[in-house]
Amino acid sequence: MKLSRWSYIALAVPLILAMGFAGASLADKPKPQIETVPEGGIIEVTLDQALASKQNRPGDTFEATVAQSVEVDGKVVIPEGTPVQGRVVYARRSGRLSGVAQLRLTLDSLQMNRTSYELHTNTVGRHGGNQMKRNIALIGGGGGGGALIGALAAGGKGALIGGPIGAGAGITVAALTGKKDFVLPAETRLSFRLHEPVTLPAKS
Repeated sequence: MKLSRWSYIALAVPLILAMGFAGASLADKPKPQIETVPEGGIIEVTLDQALASKQNRPGDTFEATVAQSVEVDGKVVIPEGTPVQGRVVYARRSGRLSGVAQLRLTLDSLQMNRTSYELHTNTVGRHGGNQMKRNIALIGGGGGGGALIGALAAGGKGALIGGPIGAGAGITVAALTGKKDFVLPAETRLSFRLHEPVTLPAKS
């Protein structure tokens, strides 16, 4: 059965009205506000886990939490407590005779409203104590002690023999005691600076 022109019009009017109401509803719905944390903005975090110079390697990831809300023009963009993920970019264990233990970290992303936002920050580094001076003292002391013992045992010639022996003993002591690795415990607070701006939905 063919429909008349008026029948088509009668069917089309409700559809047009429904589409109009839907469009008005969408237009009335407020758009979410977004804010941009500019390049150079600071993100302070606390580590959720410990990191150690003798255990962690480049590429290892770590979890942390934003320690202080980041605001832009009075609006909270990154709330305190926001989870973030970072990465170890450089790691070096302490050597026994030389080499200072080091760790360098960066932030990669943060999670808000079940959405991950990429971050690009500087690297934050920590390093252990420098044992070089102490090792030199231990090695030098060992050599002097050996020379003294050799001189007492065999006169002047004994000093030439005792010196190298004492130095070897000093090196052994340094090798046993020289390492100075370190640990960044959980709850350690670190500050990172954004190298690129990040745009996020504003919270207030």
